[in-house]
Amino acid sequence: MDQSVSKAVVLLSGGLDSATVLAMALEKGYEIFALSFAYGQRHTVELDCARALAAGRVKEHRIIPIDLAAFGGSSLTTDQAVPKHDHVDELSDEIPSTYVPARNTIFLSYALAWAEVLDVTDIFIGVNALDYSGYPDCRPEFIDAYERMANIATAAGVGGRALTIHTPLIDLTKAEIITRGVALKVDYAMTTSCYDPQEGGAACGRCDSCLLRLKGFAEAGVPDPRHYI
Repeated sequence: MDQSVSKAVVLLSGGLDSATVLAMALEKGYEIFALSFAYGQRHTVELDCARALAAGRVKEHRIIPIDLAAFGGSSLTTDQAVPKHDHVDELSDEIPSTYVPARNTIFLSYALAWAEVLDVTDIFIGVNALDYSGYPDCRPEFIDAYERMANIATAAGVGGRALTIHTPLIDLTKAEIITRGVALKVDYAMTTSCYDPQEGGAACGRCDSCLLRLKGFAEAGVPDPRHYI
């Protein structure tokens, strides 16, 4: 293998944002090690999407089983109903019940561990702080703090090989993300954003994530290829 090729770990959920980040990392020429999680979420549609997105495009794709449902605390990991709305304007500024406690902290920690083993200093994550559901672990303050911690707590960091957590979507609207992805030929039919899809994978169209996705496609002037109920 060409030793000049840079490697990166990309967190790949199977959603719109992570698919776009994967395409952006590939465009930059990285050899990709994709990481997904079966974390006890209420559906596996997103993992099917992650597999499809990774196939033939990444060096390695791992799906790690962890059981965040053991703690609960989220409508994504319990039987609690996922909030539904009729319009995106009805979304609250409060942290919603779909927030999974410490999820991105845990995901990044796994990515950090794999990056150290792979001798990788670049991690990509598709967090966004504009058109998002209000999760505290999607904010720039969190990413900056985590990156500082990672460079203190790892052998690579102590040894002078600084880790960088890339968040190329963090300041983009959903429409801007979609426009960027379309330019990179992302097949958004292979992604899902729904928190509560039907058994066959059709999106509900009324959860926070569906509404933000639909708003983004409308503002970008691009049809959403995902099937909705």
